[in-house]
Amino acid sequence: MADMNTTPSVREMKRAYLGKDASYDGIFFLGVRTTGIFCRPSCPARKPLPKNVAYFSNVREALFAGYRPCKRCRPLDTNGQPPKWVSAALALAGSTSEKIKDSELRRSGIDPFRIRRYFRKHYGMTFQAYCRSQRMGTALDQLRRGTGLDDVALGNGFESHSGFRDAFTRTFGRPPGRSENLDCVVVSWFESPLGPLVAAANNRGVCLLEFTDRRKLENQFLTLKKLFSCAIVPGRNEHLNLLEKELEQYFAGHLREFSVPLVYPGTPFQERVWNELLGIPYGQTRSYEDLARQIDAAGSQRAVGHANGLNRVAIVIPCHRVVNKDGKLGGYGGGLWRKQFLLDLEQGVRRLDSPSPREEA
Repeated sequence: MADMNTTPSVREMKRAYLGKDASYDGIFFLGVRTTGIFCRPSCPARKPLPKNVAYFSNVREALFAGYRPCKRCRPLDTNGQPPKWVSAALALAGSTSEKIKDSELRRSGIDPFRIRRYFRKHYGMTFQAYCRSQRMGTALDQLRRGTGLDDVALGNGFESHSGFRDAFTRTFGRPPGRSENLDCVVVSWFESPLGPLVAAANNRGVCLLEFTDRRKLENQFLTLKKLFSCAIVPGRNEHLNLLEKELEQYFAGHLREFSVPLVYPGTPFQERVWNELLGIPYGQTRSYEDLARQIDAAGSQRAVGHANGLNRVAIVIPCHRVVNKDGKLGGYGGGLWRKQFLLDLEQGVRRLDSPSPREEA
C-alpha cells in the first residue's frame, strides 16, 4: 500500500478512480490485482472492483510491487506536460507577483489541499513555498539587471522595503543591497517518458538532474547547498532551458551527445569516475571493472560503483551505461527499469513497456 501521508484516503482514491477524475492523475496510481496492470485514476478502461485494487503514491511503488504499466492510459508517458490542473496552478503562479490565496485557487477550479499535496510530493515544497521562492528568484534576477529596489520590492508583492529585505536576507543570506555578485541555484521540473525530473543549475551550468521519486533526493539538495554555499530557489536560466530542449531530443532518439554545460564538483576520485562516464560512447556500456582500470584504479570497482551512485546529473553524465561484468544491469538509483529503458533507447530498441521488478531480479 502507498504511504497515506502522501496520498489521499482510500475512500477518496476509490471515488476518484471510479469517477475517472483526471485531477488526481499524478497524485496516486491504482494497481489491478486481477490483471497485474497499474493505471492512472482517469484511465478510460473499464474500472475494476474496489476489492481488486491496490493504491500507490508513485510509479516506482507500483513497479516494485510487480505491476506493469497500462497500455491505454500509459502512466509512464507524461507527454512532456504535468496534469492540466497543475498546469493551471503554475500558470496562475506565473501571472501574479502577489500571494495567491486559497480562495483564488478555488475560483480557478483548483483544490488548495490537493495542489499542496501534489507540490509536496513532486517538488518537495508546498505550492505557497514554491510561489514565495519563485518571487525571490525573480527579485534576485531583477536586481542583477539593475532594476531599482523600490520596483523590485513592490513588484514582487511586498508592501514595504523592510518586509522584502527580511525575506530576501532569509533566502539568500545577505541583504538585497549586496546582491551584485550573489549566485543562486535555480531549480525546475521537467516531464519525461520515465516520469518527472528535477533539474538545478547555477550561472555556470547544470549541477543536478534526478528523478523526483529517487530516494534521498533531499540529501542531494543539501549537498548542493553545501557545495555552492547559496540558496536554492525555483526558476529557470539559459542552462536549464537548453537542458530541457536537449532532453526532448534525446528521448526522441535524435540526440547522442549533450552540449549543456555541467558543474559537478566532488572528491578527486569521484570527479575521475564522472569524467570517465562522460567518455562512454552513446549506445555502449562499460563494466565497473573496466571503469576502474581506465582511471588507473584497478581492483577498486566497489569504490567506482559508489561514486557512480553519487552522480548528481543523471542521463547527461551517463552512469546508466555502467553494468556488471557479466552484462547484467547492476544497480541504478532511478530503478533498473529506467536503466533498461535508457540502454534500449540508445541501442535503438523502443520499448513500450518497461521491465517489471520481477524481470529486474
